[in-house]
Amino acid sequence: MTAINYRTAEVDGLKIFYREAGRPKAPALLLLHGFPSAGHMFRDLIPLLADRFHLVAPDLPGFGQSDMPSRDDFTYTFDNLAEAIGRFTEVIGLERFAIYIFDYGAPLACGLPRSTRSASPPSSRRTAMPTRRD
Repeated sequence: MTAINYRTAEVDGLKIFYREAGRPKAPALLLLHGFPSAGHMFRDLIPLLADRFHLVAPDLPGFGQSDMPSRDDFTYTFDNLAEAIGRFTEVIGLERFAIYIFDYGAPLACGLPRSTRSASPPSSRRTAMPTRRD
């Protein structure tokens, strides 16, 4: 059975909850959940991939077990969510990774390169891998 670790990271005053599995030195895969869900949606996928990847599945701000700041304190736009998740990857030391996205995560993933471009060298460009429903 694959061990899934449940962690939190403090990101600019927000607590981001995330699930993590796999070897830290394996290729990293950031799993971005859909709407209205959380990283929990990857509970069946994580064990299937943990032997090959370092998996990180955060709950976006306002979802799951992450902080849900009021709309007066946080503007829930894709750009702001991308900025928060971009900072999250920096805080936890995730430097080079591919992104596995599901519906709501797609526009957020598209914002990640913009939000992390200045902090990331060209060798750490992100790659989005969209999912498809048939």
